[in-house]
Amino acid sequence: MKNSATYLTTEELSELIKYDPRTIRETLKDRVLFEGVHYIRPFGGRKILYVWEAIQRDIGKPQNLMLIPMANGGHAHG
Repeated sequence: MKNSATYLTTEELSELIKYDPRTIRETLKDRVLFEGVHYIRPFGGRKILYVWEAIQRDIGKPQNLMLIPMANGGHAHG
């Protein structure tokens, strides 16, 4: 079976979506880009490869974030 996914490094993804690599690593990863959906860790290692097709599919979708009301009037993202 042929795998047709396109795997990108953080730097390659950065060039395509016009976000700084640091923003991808520190802000987007695990908040809007999820392991097993938008990225993988090949062979269980530390290296991260992003799945371009999944990111293309979801980049324009609104985020359904669960907001948790806090006592100070703000919200926590769940």
